[in-house]
Amino acid sequence: MLTYQDVIAVDLKSLTTTAKDWDDMADGFEDLETLYRNRVESVANDGSWVGVSAGAASSQFTGTRKQYADAQVEARAVASILRDAHGQFALLIGHVEDLVEQAKKADMPINNQGEAVYDYSKLTPSRHDEDYPSLVSQYKKTEAAWTKKIKDAVQAVDDADQGVKLALHDAAGIKSWFERVMDPLHGMEHGFNGDAVGDIEVVEAREARNYADRILAGEKPDDLEEWKRLMRDNSDDPVFSRTFLDSLGPEKTLQLTNKIDDLAYFDDKKSKKDYLDINGGVADSLATATRVPDFKDENGKHIPFGTAEYNNAFKGWQKTTDAGFYNKWRDALHERGDDQYGLKVAGENVGFGFKGHDQQVRGYQSLATLMEQGHKDFSPQFVADVTDDMISMEKKDPDIWNLYGTFDGKGGDGWFANDPVDGALGVMSRTPEGAAGYLDPGTEEGKNRFDYLLGKGDGSRDWQVVNDTNWQGPGGNVEVDAGESSDTDNRKGLGDALTAAATGIDPSGAPHGPVAHTAANDRVFQAALSTLAGQGDDMPSAFRDDMAKIMTSHGDEVYAAMSDQSGKRSTLDEHEVMEMTKQVSRSENSYGMLHEGMNHAIVAGFHDADRAPEDTLSSAGTAVGFMEEARYNALKGDQHDYTWDKAWSYHASGAILNFIPVYGDIAQRGADVVTTAWIMDEQKHQAEQLTSDNQLTYETRKNQLNSLADQWRSANSEWADHHTGYSADEGVYNQIAAAANDGNDRADGIAGDQ
Repeated sequence: MLTYQDVIAVDLKSLTTTAKDWDDMADGFEDLETLYRNRVESVANDGSWVGVSAGAASSQFTGTRKQYADAQVEARAVASILRDAHGQFALLIGHVEDLVEQAKKADMPINNQGEAVYDYSKLTPSRHDEDYPSLVSQYKKTEAAWTKKIKDAVQAVDDADQGVKLALHDAAGIKSWFERVMDPLHGMEHGFNGDAVGDIEVVEAREARNYADRILAGEKPDDLEEWKRLMRDNSDDPVFSRTFLDSLGPEKTLQLTNKIDDLAYFDDKKSKKDYLDINGGVADSLATATRVPDFKDENGKHIPFGTAEYNNAFKGWQKTTDAGFYNKWRDALHERGDDQYGLKVAGENVGFGFKGHDQQVRGYQSLATLMEQGHKDFSPQFVADVTDDMISMEKKDPDIWNLYGTFDGKGGDGWFANDPVDGALGVMSRTPEGAAGYLDPGTEEGKNRFDYLLGKGDGSRDWQVVNDTNWQGPGGNVEVDAGESSDTDNRKGLGDALTAAATGIDPSGAPHGPVAHTAANDRVFQAALSTLAGQGDDMPSAFRDDMAKIMTSHGDEVYAAMSDQSGKRSTLDEHEVMEMTKQVSRSENSYGMLHEGMNHAIVAGFHDADRAPEDTLSSAGTAVGFMEEARYNALKGDQHDYTWDKAWSYHASGAILNFIPVYGDIAQRGADVVTTAWIMDEQKHQAEQLTSDNQLTYETRKNQLNSLADQWRSANSEWADHHTGYSADEGVYNQIAAAANDGNDRADGIAGDQ
């Protein structure tokens, strides 16, 4: 493997010089071929020489002349490979050099071993501070992060180097030398390679296909590292991806991914990670091969997916040759989507002798499973198209995906997308713009999808994909069908897609901070709020976490609805917000996320210069009362499926932080303080007071209300000093506590209206 020093010290100029030499060599062989054909081969073919010796000579001369022709092919292929290598290396090594410069600017210089090294002497003045150890730890983590970036960049150069080596060997005929010697049709034991290919990615795609063929034949390749390298190095290259996938075709691709999963999870578990890396590479190749262009308008601005302008651009692109692979594969996948294939998890999960022990899976279930294993985002158009195709298929046969057994992850089988529509929707959530365009109720297609997936009753989706059985007969030893049910992880993918569509944030992505909402995000949010609140207690519990995140992301509007006594500030229906807050509160964790999110909105309100300070304090108390009433109504009695722990166990987590709007550093810090105080309240009093009289629960809010009072006074101290009733001791607390009681009464009235 190449080292960091190898990469930064290499001189690439010789590659282009050598490539020219190989081209010159090809030109020389071309001249020799012409000369040989005209001066030598022609002697045996011009009719002046006849007989057996003439025939033998003609055959020999033709073979020799072909060697000159083959030599040209091989030489030009080598030249092409060397030029291709120069371009790849220049780009990849340039990336390494850029990272080194970036690290230097970040005060993390890179040493000769490719490691980031911070100068810890700069921390000497802080060595006696109590946070010194955490500061050192932070810098060590930063060092490790930069070192990994450099290592990965060097690895990419090495991967490319191995690809060049493979292509050069292939061009020279080294890999297939024995086969060529043994092939009597070739005519000679030693010769030039007339089939040489000058495209590195094409050669690597052929090699990847060889590995795939061995898997399909039931073998276990010994050299998984090389196959991993092939996929890792090339799965974002369109030529490699389309060549590799086209050589397999959709049916064999589905069979391949199933066999790889069988090896990973059943037959060769010790190499599980390697197999899953390879399957991830196959998925990435599919994402690359089906990539739809980033369409631009006449001003060069990106056209969002799902808009009429986008749809027109896509229809135009579909008529181009560049769309050939996309169109062909979408049609072929649809043709194979309901075909059945073997996959051990389907039978092994049930057990021998039980119903379903020999059941097979559908093509779309394999496809969705493969797509979930990828590392790269699929084009929203491709995910939308295959999801629509799945839906059209299940509308004709609602039980098409039904299998015996569950695949919800409890038995380690959650990786299998037994509900391919839900699986594809989960993949869709990785590109929030795509999710928004797909579920946007502002378009006819989006509204139809939204109603089908989130609606209830006639015309909505059947989410029951599990075939149930029970035991009857003498001794209870006869297994019979007993209807169908849903997996416990049902709507997981839909919930992620809904969250992405309503917030513009990938719920499974790395934290990157909130984003500005688009008009489509707002439409999806309002439709989700109205639709799901309208379902009341029939709202699927799977949406509780999702709606907590969505409401937090739209915190300003939700907070206005919770806190606006006048009814003039809110753009949302307060009854819908109340019902949704109640449904979210059925889950301890969901309630915790929403409450933490609202704490940020409340504290941010204290810093709103456009509102009177006394109004911002009143709004804060009103919102606290609103949430308390919603929770009280959610948990009173025993008719609901809530399962709150007796001891409050919610922990502030990254699950909600990505969805909290930017309110400013001061407000963010203040909200963190309030959240800590609120959690202390919960831990202390929740068990005794939770389902008692809802007014008494304010005794359990003292820490939170006091903390809110402190934050309000910190933001409005000058105003408070000049107004009675807002003293620093009990005055502000009494004001907010009174507002909380008023908010409770208001919320009680709203709940009573429903």
